[in-house]
Amino acid sequence: MLPKPYRKSDRKQVVNRKRHQDNAARQPVHVTKGDTVRVVRGDDKGKEGKVLRVYPKTGRVTVEGINIVKKHRRARTAEEQSGIIEMPAPMHASNVMLLDPKSGEPTRVRRRLDEDGTKERISAKSGDAIPRPR
Repeated sequence: MLPKPYRKSDRKQVVNRKRHQDNAARQPVHVTKGDTVRVVRGDDKGKEGKVLRVYPKTGRVTVEGINIVKKHRRARTAEEQSGIIEMPAPMHASNVMLLDPKSGEPTRVRRRLDEDGTKERISAKSGDAIPRPR
């Protein structure tokens, strides 16, 4: 039988700290906002689009025109209209691949330190550098 803690709040702080560390952990994502990607798995397989947003905590990305869902939206002001809107939903980053700038085919990404010390993304297929989107 375990000894009881002196105060209940002591035990709660330890549990909350651990949960916060797990939630704050970020997953590495191989694409950034503005990249052109192709979907390799799921209902939208084969479609291409631009990355609108990256969620590093969950490892998900939102791609323009991909994974469209319908959302019921209430009017927030008197002038705004309620209704059903269509919007892209986030999907896991492992389901998309970055497009090679040379051939336009999906490729894996390598990293290399540039001459000035900055990290550079390299296409695994062609070996060319993939520029960062502005």
